[in-house]
Amino acid sequence: MRVEVTGDSLGEIGADLEALGLFEGEELPNALRSVAGVGDVRAAFRKLTLLRPGGDRWVLVVGLGKREELGPERLRVAAALSVAEAGRYDASTLAWDLPDGQRRNASASLASALAEGTVLASYRFDRFKSRDPDDPPPGKLDRLVIAAGSDAEEVTRPVEVARIASEAANRARELQALPSNVVTPTYLADRAREIAAAHDAVRAEIMSRSEIEDLGMGGLAAVAKGSAEEPRLIVLRYEPAEAAGETLGLVGKAVTFDTGGISIKPAAKMEEMKMDMSGGAAVLEAVDAIAELGLPIRLVACVPATENMPGGSATKPGDIITQLNGKTVEVNNTDAEGRLILADALTYCVRELGADRLVDIATLTGGVVVALGSTYAGLISNDDDWAERVRSAPWSTA
Repeated sequence: MRVEVTGDSLGEIGADLEALGLFEGEELPNALRSVAGVGDVRAAFRKLTLLRPGGDRWVLVVGLGKREELGPERLRVAAALSVAEAGRYDASTLAWDLPDGQRRNASASLASALAEGTVLASYRFDRFKSRDPDDPPPGKLDRLVIAAGSDAEEVTRPVEVARIASEAANRARELQALPSNVVTPTYLADRAREIAAAHDAVRAEIMSRSEIEDLGMGGLAAVAKGSAEEPRLIVLRYEPAEAAGETLGLVGKAVTFDTGGISIKPAAKMEEMKMDMSGGAAVLEAVDAIAELGLPIRLVACVPATENMPGGSATKPGDIITQLNGKTVEVNNTDAEGRLILADALTYCVRELGADRLVDIATLTGGVVVALGSTYAGLISNDDDWAERVRSAPWSTA
C-alpha cells in the first residue's frame, strides 16, 4: 500500500473517501455543518457517519470520544473502522485528517497509528478463494494519504517506519495463513533467500538435513526424523556498513506442521497447527523490515524449520538424544518438540553466530493462551533489564 503525508487540506487531496475524526463536545468544520444528514453525526468512540457534501466527495466522520482519551491505540482502531467503510464503497484511496493530540509532540505517534491501523486492517487472505470468472475482482484499498498540515514534515519519517513495520507484519500473517502443503521448511528457506537478494547488507545460509546432523543438532534432527519434508536451518546475517553496538540474535520456531509426532494431538483443530511456524515467520519478516529501514545494528537470525510427523522413522517417547550444547535429553512427549529445536538454534545463534543478546519468538505452548487470552503475549526472560528493554521498545517510531 502507498502511504503518503501531505500538508494539503483534506478536500484538496481528491480521495475516494475522506475520514475526519470528531471529539465529543466539539463541532464539525464549518463547510460540513449544513450538509444533509449532519444531525446523525455522533462523536462517541467507534461511531461512524457518512456525509455527502456535494460533487464526488464522501466524508466519513469517525467518532473519537473524549479528546483527552485520544492515543495511538484508539486511532489504530478508528483507522481500521475506516478501512472497513472504504471497502463498502469500493474506495481505492483513503485520506485521513490527522487529529490534534493533547500531548506535546503527539503528531508523530498519532500519524504512525493511522498508518498502522490502515495497513493492518487492509490485510486479506483470499488467494485460494474460487471465484466466477465473470465476477469483478473485489475492491482494494491501495493508497492512504494523511493530511498533517504544518506537521507534515515532522511525521513523514515515522509514518514510513509504521508502513514498513505493518507491511512486514502482514507478510508474516500471510506465511501463517498459508497451508502447510505450501509453506514447507524449503518454502521458508526460499523466502530467506529472497530477503537476502533484496538487501545488500543481508546474507543467507541454508543448511540441509545432513548438515544439521553433522553439526550435532540432535534436537532439530530428532523432530524432523518422522517427516518426508526436508528440515532446514535458516540463518540470516544483517550487518550494514554503519553497524555498531551489540549483536542482536533473533531465533524463531518454525514447525511448519505439528501433528505432535508419535504423541499425536487430538484431531479437533489440528489444522491450526500449520501456524506453529509463526515465530519463524515473525523473525524472517522482522529481518526484512530492519534491512528496509536501514537500522545501524548488527543482527543475526536463526530459524529451525521442520515438520513434526509420526512417520515410521519418527522419534519415540523414551528416546534419548544429544543437543548441540552436548546435553542429553530423554524425550517423554514428542509433542514438546519446540524446546528441542529451539535449544539447538539458541546454542547455534550464540556459539556460532556471535549473538550478545537473544530474542526467541515461538508458539511454544497453548498454556499462554489459556493464561493470557489472545490479546497478550507471554514474555519470559532470565534478565529483567533486557526483558524491560524488549517490552518497552517502540515498534513504529523513527
